[in-house]
Amino acid sequence: MGLENIFLGFQQALTQQNLLYAAIGIILGTIIGVLPGLGGANGVAILLPLTLRMPPTSAIILLTSIYWGALFGGAITSVLFNIPGEPWSVATTFDGYPLARQGKSGQALTAAFTSSFVGALFATVLITFFAPLLADVALRFGPPEIFSIQLLTFSAFVGLGGGDPLKTVVSIAIGFILATVGLDIVTGQLRMTFGVTSLMQGFDFIIAVIGLFGIGEIMISVEEGLSFKGVRSKMNLHVVLDTWKILPRYWRTFGRSCFIGFWMGFKPGGATPASFMSYSFAKRFSKNPDRFGKGELEGVVAPETAAHAAGVAAMLPMITLGIPGSPTAAVMLGGLIIWGLQPGPLLFKEKPEFVWGLIASMYTGNILGVLIVLAFVPFFAAILRIPFAILTPLIVVLCAIGSYAVHNAMIDVWYMLLFGVVGYVFKKLDYPLAPLVLALVLGDMAENALRQSLIMSQGTLAIFFIRPISGVITALAIVFFLMPVITPWWRRLRGLPASAPAARET
Repeated sequence: MGLENIFLGFQQALTQQNLLYAAIGIILGTIIGVLPGLGGANGVAILLPLTLRMPPTSAIILLTSIYWGALFGGAITSVLFNIPGEPWSVATTFDGYPLARQGKSGQALTAAFTSSFVGALFATVLITFFAPLLADVALRFGPPEIFSIQLLTFSAFVGLGGGDPLKTVVSIAIGFILATVGLDIVTGQLRMTFGVTSLMQGFDFIIAVIGLFGIGEIMISVEEGLSFKGVRSKMNLHVVLDTWKILPRYWRTFGRSCFIGFWMGFKPGGATPASFMSYSFAKRFSKNPDRFGKGELEGVVAPETAAHAAGVAAMLPMITLGIPGSPTAAVMLGGLIIWGLQPGPLLFKEKPEFVWGLIASMYTGNILGVLIVLAFVPFFAAILRIPFAILTPLIVVLCAIGSYAVHNAMIDVWYMLLFGVVGYVFKKLDYPLAPLVLALVLGDMAENALRQSLIMSQGTLAIFFIRPISGVITALAIVFFLMPVITPWWRRLRGLPASAPAARET
């Protein structure tokens, strides 16, 4: 890679026309990310036909900017209303929403947007300088490695998540059960549908998450009594500068989350487990783990940084290998083929202006994106000045529209309400929702990777240990899973109290 390639890319990305497309894409993507039920992949798919007559470089810049905007937009409803707009935004709700209820929505949004930019910038720099090498690493990931990473994600929740490990395991098990509902793509048989036709396609993640978090939170609020007073929060750009003064103290969290996000971003669906795992590590290594879940700024920084690093990393295998790393990348891959381009290693030689224009647009798109959303932080924060008693019916309507829009079916609205009851019960019984959601999201992927691995090994589990990458990851997953047992034993062996806060982060 020479500097002339980077300059060539920026010559493409910094034209007046392409900068305009990037700004339009960011604004459209942010709106799409705010609306539950749409998401980045759907937004890109809907707008893909508009790019057919555009030059390929301009078209990909518009579509990737929509993707970046959706990543930013997913954090807005997560913080303000406890409704994740995207799968990877779920972890942001854990501390973002409590901060908003405390009148710190501006601080939470600023931290989320800034962290997203840092994660994306880190991943883009690595792609710029190490694309061929990183593509070779991604090519080494087969079903055993993918399953090992899924196992590591779930084990991290058990070992690093805090709380009752047994309740975490129960929550994961329920999520796996819900993920098995529908058509088995390997055997073609129906599972746990009980004769209900609409269950053949299983439970959609977006519907489940809207119910578990959005409707469940509203039910809790109604029980506690709706307030006719809005939440007071700062409504000027000074809150952005004040938050930026605080964020450098989390430099370790930024660095750790960037690496976790980029590493997890290679494989399909990597942004979601990356955000959860980063949150778990942040909580484990924090000086104040008890603050997590109650409004800790670090709990916003960690998942947003990791999710955006993973979101950018998902573009790498699409460009270099023709293998999409996310649903949105899969839609873009279809666009490349429509535009007459063949993704793969030869694309760097045959269409350097396209490839490096795309990489340069990752810089310009994310810079434009963070500037646009930060400029609107006071407006977003002002929304919570409206009394929650007035916002509640509007939120319910938004949830219902988002659920209906997934499959254009009324039954999905009823499923949303059912999941709302489940979320309410879980919160009342102090069971964690996050492991359930993660298992529901990754259940199909983990099951398919497990079954493909067992077919490869003719039914032996040794395949997860004898392959170098999967062996290391599986061993680490086992250690994390056993950590609730190992830690008290180790502390007793050293003559220390059975429990103590993990104090290493500043």
